[in-house]
Amino acid sequence: MRSPLQGGLPPRDAVVGAVVEIACDESGFSGTNLLHSTAPLITHASVDLAVDEAVALITELRSGFRFSPHELKSGQFLRRSGADEALAWFLAALKSRAHVHLIDKEFFLVTRIVEFLLTEPSYAAGTRLAREHQPAALALYGARGSAGNDWEVFLAAFVDLVRMKRRLPAHRTIERFFQARDALLRHTLGPAADGVLNGLDPSRVRAVVTRLDNDDRSVPPPLEPLLPALAETVLYWSGGRRQVLVTHDEQSALTADRLTRLQRVLAGGGASTAGDDSAPALPDGVSPLAGLVMVDSRDDPRVQVADLLAGVARRLPAIIDDALRQPLPPSVLLRGPEE
Repeated sequence: MRSPLQGGLPPRDAVVGAVVEIACDESGFSGTNLLHSTAPLITHASVDLAVDEAVALITELRSGFRFSPHELKSGQFLRRSGADEALAWFLAALKSRAHVHLIDKEFFLVTRIVEFLLTEPSYAAGTRLAREHQPAALALYGARGSAGNDWEVFLAAFVDLVRMKRRLPAHRTIERFFQARDALLRHTLGPAADGVLNGLDPSRVRAVVTRLDNDDRSVPPPLEPLLPALAETVLYWSGGRRQVLVTHDEQSALTADRLTRLQRVLAGGGASTAGDDSAPALPDGVSPLAGLVMVDSRDDPRVQVADLLAGVARRLPAIIDDALRQPLPPSVLLRGPEE
């Protein structure tokens, strides 16, 4: 028997004006194991296909290209003979009907250090709604090549600092974090990176850690990249003019409380290039996130297509061009500046 689906936020009210329904899945998600995973990227893919369109696409892959059901996972898909032709067909079929958001896990941690320890933690963190913090994150990330092994020690100390279950007491973890910070400062990182590191204040860090320990739910989970990825996906499809109804493969991170808080933050969100330019803008105070429904991917062919796209994009990120990827700078920057 299957376990009951967890999480989600079904829409409580009628949608306002235009609405688009998307199906989403991710690839490379490794929980809080952001530094020691074999997958340095996380991809969050979404499609606006109807169920019958997704069924037709899957049917074509299985009949026209003779893929068996288990080969619709990206690993088997890309290793199969004739994969190049099938991949080209698959991407062409999704042109203008899909979006992929890419996150570099290491750069994500850098943005969290800046947005949680130098400013007030917010559910806007990691999205275009907090882009004013990106220069500081880029400055620190760009200096990593000058820091040797001390860079990884610093990131690991941050992970230990904000994880739910720590190996050491909070005061000891904070002490180790600042020891790692001081080790970085002994390298020649440049004035911008030094400014970020010197801006880390023990009392402020201690206050954030205390809020996490006290389960302050106004603070988003620091090591959870799926929430900002979902936010960026919703903002892309909304374009500031449509509400977005999300069907998502089950993810324990997407709880009703977190989604409600994200929904409120997005109510003041910006526009993107996607959407119908002829549609009126969403009224003030109306969130582009209309709701999110959890499904088992085995039951929804649209999610199966999103799952395949996410897996292919994680393994071959170079295939994601402007036809699939949000072309605005924040989406690219989340992969890391050299990308």
